[in-house]
Amino acid sequence: MISFDDALEILRKEGAAQNVIEHCIEVSKVSVEIAEILQSRGDKVDIELVRVGGLLHDLGRARIHDISHAHEGTLMAKELGLDERLVKIIRNHIGAGLTKEDAKELGLPEEDFIPRSIEEKIVAHADNLVKGTRKIGIDKRASIMKKKGASPESIKRVLSLADELGIAKL
Repeated sequence: MISFDDALEILRKEGAAQNVIEHCIEVSKVSVEIAEILQSRGDKVDIELVRVGGLLHDLGRARIHDISHAHEGTLMAKELGLDERLVKIIRNHIGAGLTKEDAKELGLPEEDFIPRSIEEKIVAHADNLVKGTRKIGIDKRASIMKKKGASPESIKRVLSLADELGIAKL
């Protein structure tokens, strides 16, 4: 597992814009907040994995800024030889994940991009609770998604993930 500082250096070296890096730092912070809450409730969470995964979740935005940034980030993470758990966090962080059907519709590889591990779910949810560098509630995220034309199913998955983790706002 790489350190937070090494992950930050990767974002810089790969050419991530400063605003993307600042967003990633905030998502990392929120991810750790969520992980600590869940851990205090008795869940087993790898907090360092969440910290570094939250920082690297938008690695692909160093190259591309559309929905395919998660797939691009996955490819980059594999090229860099990053831990498979980090690769999965990067891959599965969009909304509350994408089904094979969603992926196909969006022009991505026809695969399931649903977060499975608690760490993947935490980072995906933290990303939903951060717009730029500001924290927002899950209702605001759902509203933003609706305005952008997200499917009712994907909005429902985001809301369900918030319910599953028991955290709609920080």
